[in-house]
Amino acid sequence: SVVTGAGFQLNTELGDFHGAPDAYHVGESGWEGRTQTNLIGIERNLPAPGKRPMSSQTPTIVAKDGELFMVTGTPGGRSIISGVVQTILHAVDYGLNAQEVVSVGRFHHQWLPDYVRIETTAYSRDTLDLLRAKGHTLQPTNALGCFQVIIYRREEKIFEGGSDFRREYGGIATY
Repeated sequence: SVVTGAGFQLNTELGDFHGAPDAYHVGESGWEGRTQTNLIGIERNLPAPGKRPMSSQTPTIVAKDGELFMVTGTPGGRSIISGVVQTILHAVDYGLNAQEVVSVGRFHHQWLPDYVRIETTAYSRDTLDLLRAKGHTLQPTNALGCFQVIIYRREEKIFEGGSDFRREYGGIATY
């Protein structure tokens, strides 16, 4: 469904309610045909009138000093929240431009199952070895999300767009 007057669409996939495996977690690129069987799902998360999905955390609008700073969003099921946080951190804390923000490698951990989904081609072997040495189990994946980001550069009065290369059909438009 579309938010009246806001110009964006809400997530309408019921798979984001309960925690049962869905297209993002079974046979998706990077999962090499593995089936994820231990996702958390409980009855109070079943779809019902007035309830909201667990992972609909996008699109996200970030304000700075009461004015628009950034808009970010992606598909990605349960990895949406961690991906949104990573794009915001890269823009705010590291000052990356919109294209750099969407191009940086990402990772995701959701407690159970207890492993880190990680875009391994984006991290050095040393980094991966350090994570393993700290006890992390790594699950390689080709892509986590497909972000589209707009950053408003207030000083220059320009909108800067970044479109993720991870999916060929992504795109961004600003005016």
